[in-house]
Amino acid sequence: MDFGVVLQTDPPASAVVDLMVTAEQQGFSYGWTFDSVVLWQEPFVIYSSILAATSSLVVGPMVTNPVTRDWSVTASLFATLNDMYGNRTVCGIGRGDSARRVIGQKPAPLSVVRDSMHVIRELAEGREVSHHGTPVRIPWVRDGRLEIWMAAYGPKALQLVGEHADGFILQTADPAITRWTIESVRAAARAAGRDPGGITMCVAAPAYVGEDVAHQRDQLRWFGGMVGNHVADLVARYGESGPVPHELTEYIRGREGYDYAHHGKAGNPSTDFVPDSIVDRFCLLGPASAHVDRLTELAELGVDQFAVYLMHDQKEQTLAAYGSEIIPKLTA
Repeated sequence: MDFGVVLQTDPPASAVVDLMVTAEQQGFSYGWTFDSVVLWQEPFVIYSSILAATSSLVVGPMVTNPVTRDWSVTASLFATLNDMYGNRTVCGIGRGDSARRVIGQKPAPLSVVRDSMHVIRELAEGREVSHHGTPVRIPWVRDGRLEIWMAAYGPKALQLVGEHADGFILQTADPAITRWTIESVRAAARAAGRDPGGITMCVAAPAYVGEDVAHQRDQLRWFGGMVGNHVADLVARYGESGPVPHELTEYIRGREGYDYAHHGKAGNPSTDFVPDSIVDRFCLLGPASAHVDRLTELAELGVDQFAVYLMHDQKEQTLAAYGSEIIPKLTA
């Protein structure tokens, strides 16, 4: 199993770079960031500094979307970084949540996500593609490579992952949901004539190593609220009795809106509806041994990478615990 770390690009950017350097030193091989340029700083500017300060870390957004930037801009950003630092980027993409809603826009339709993945990959790897009805190629790309991993929860999005994406991002560490989503992606890949084993499976969730579980729950409850935004969209589309697992849908009944000013932050006041049981299932808490047990279970379900959301008050301590007590046992 590979390991990644997910950060928000809060100022100062130097602190983000320093944490990414520490993560690489502790055995993490991927460095991800949020991509919501009103709430946080522009990540692609910071990626250049991260890549310059590290030797092998692969960086990318978790996740970007197909409507904040023109697809040619997104492709050129990745291609430029890859040309400068040797193909060390990955494009995590989805419909868009905070990046869209804070500017009064809805998430993008899945058809737009599908088309954008094709155009961005082709352009970033130097091939010609039709964009806005015009043949376009980035002429300076040489030996470019860009994998595109798509974030998804619902049946149609999971089908799209299986049919078109290089990787799958699931933003929850619940084993039951992990099993259902991975099986759905693999089934869609097989139906499309693709090799399911060629799709990288990435689970992303907050992790906090320590003994004070009550405090950890309070620090990580924000994640249930973030996931709840996507689940609310699924319930609106499919209903509570639809194909989406009840492990995802049952807890949002008490949800009464969401303030993006506190998005992804410990102490988010919009997450009072999230019970302790959801925090325990969606996140990794407790001593290092508990993390090893859950990660072993996820690996047996087919998870190739675990990406740690590091938004709490013990960032460095959790990185150190992963580096010394957890990553060695999962990569042996």
